[in-house]
Amino acid sequence: MSFTLSLPRVDGTLEPYRLSGTPIVRPAAVPAFNRIAYAAAHVVSDPLADLQPWGRPAIDWEATMAFRHHLWALGFKVAEAMDTSQRGMGLDWAGAQELIRRSLAEARTVPGADLACGAGTDHLAPADTRSLDDVIHAYETQIGFVEKEGGRSIMMASRALAHIARSPDDYRKVYGHILRQTKDKVVLHWLGDMFDPKLKGYWGSEKFEDALETVLSIIEDNRAKVEGIKISLLDNACEVALRNRLPDGVLCFTGDDFNYAELIEGDGRKYSHALLGIFDAVAPSASKALASLAAGDVATFRSVIEPTVPLSRKIFEAPTQYYKAGVVFLAWLNGHQKHFTMPAGMQSARGVLHYADIFRLADRANVLDKPELAMERMKAFLVTQGF
Repeated sequence: MSFTLSLPRVDGTLEPYRLSGTPIVRPAAVPAFNRIAYAAAHVVSDPLADLQPWGRPAIDWEATMAFRHHLWALGFKVAEAMDTSQRGMGLDWAGAQELIRRSLAEARTVPGADLACGAGTDHLAPADTRSLDDVIHAYETQIGFVEKEGGRSIMMASRALAHIARSPDDYRKVYGHILRQTKDKVVLHWLGDMFDPKLKGYWGSEKFEDALETVLSIIEDNRAKVEGIKISLLDNACEVALRNRLPDGVLCFTGDDFNYAELIEGDGRKYSHALLGIFDAVAPSASKALASLAAGDVATFRSVIEPTVPLSRKIFEAPTQYYKAGVVFLAWLNGHQKHFTMPAGMQSARGVLHYADIFRLADRANVLDKPELAMERMKAFLVTQGF
């Protein structure tokens, strides 16, 4: 088989491209890491069962659960029902409950498998939010569900709270009320407005320095209930500023899909753990890199993970909230699902040039696990786009 195909360029012409990457070899056993590493996982739609793909999309549960096994086998914990699974952008709270229930049950069948589940307020429309108590009750509903199913919660940022809050004290009230009653420690979630424009001004300020003081005060007041905080601002300086001021025992989880390599490695004094959507797409590479770091082989860590960063920056380029399309595109190219369709038709959120760039960068990063299959599928995709 020829490993050359024609890819479109921005000027409207086609260029021959020959694959050069080498797939990452899977580990013989589940590897050990010296960083906590969550991969935020996507869901696989079921186009043959979709009666309302924009309203209530059908999920292929078998393929969705198989992908979790893929991540667990590579040593990752799973961050379940997060924004990577299209929470609030194709997967509603009813679908998230089913996803959480199934994933928790599936994890119990796998020795050592672990996950934490996103719990937020997405069943409460911001426009219907009348008071902070509405937000509190919504959080109680979702965290209560996760705890009843035997899971641990990631307390997701709330669109409803961003809509109704008028000051940092409103955030302190809501978070304090919830954290005082959670059964287990939770991971907080600082998601920037580049991921969700409706979260602009979260923590009561659009200024990072003021928001930082608010979130640190919430953590300090409730440190016995906070395992850590995921920060996703795509600004490594902001993450380091937070990381340096966290109380002892409270972990920083990088959600920076632009700068994760250097943040995970650390500065010789402190480092970040990981809770990343890009790990869904580059799991074999990230697994090998993290195992190498744990073994003290920093050179291999860098050589494996750094080529994935340009790919990640392409996938997460503005408008960043549509990054899920690139993640699922790679899952399809790598054979984890039979089709390239997504809940709510989100595959249409990116254009053919974006997907062509992802293909090139994935090859250069050694992320195409099955080159022949990826070639066949990329060619078929280009035909549907008129090439």
